[in-house]
Amino acid sequence: MTTASLPHGHTARRILRLSLALLLAALSAPLLAANPPPAVSTIPPTSAPSDPLAAMAPVELATPDSAPIAEQLQALQAASAAPSTSTRVKTVLQRAFALLGTPYRWGGSSPDGGFDCSGLVGYVFRSIGIDLPRVSRAMANEGVAITDRTALAEGDLVFFGRRGRVDHVGIYVGDGKFLHAPRTGRDVTVSSLTSGYWAQKYMEARRVAVGG
Repeated sequence: MTTASLPHGHTARRILRLSLALLLAALSAPLLAANPPPAVSTIPPTSAPSDPLAAMAPVELATPDSAPIAEQLQALQAASAAPSTSTRVKTVLQRAFALLGTPYRWGGSSPDGGFDCSGLVGYVFRSIGIDLPRVSRAMANEGVAITDRTALAEGDLVFFGRRGRVDHVGIYVGDGKFLHAPRTGRDVTVSSLTSGYWAQKYMEARRVAVGG
């Protein structure tokens, strides 16, 4: 069975999560022994907001957001094996990849309730003790600007937008790819930064100090 013929929906998500769980177990053991994860307070799903504007769904975009499962696993392996990546950054990447397949939910910031783009990034970085602003536009003021796209490193925050305004954020995982929560109807996934829709919408990147 080829990757393209894998079933969609819950079955594909279960296959992806099982594959990732097996690979993460093999890759994370030495890191966790040296750097045990801190307790993370997950935010339980909330009821529908009372503000009618907050309840409005974001605009749907017809974008190819889901990389094949094999490509996502290859990105995880490459990011974990990168010799230039610090232990803390590898921890960020592993915790981000563990969330692959989590459904998108506008305003979501927990694995149980789902994620929007900034909710996902904020959750991952909180897991190593770094608090980031809640929205992508404010995150774009954090850390150090990376002006050359070829200088991107694993763990950098990458930002996208329209008409000069940031409206999306993801985590760069190396090899021209980034992990993000794309939009309503999609799951947390890996997308290309070098071609296609997101390459055209790319605006800037920031590097947040995470230590060694």
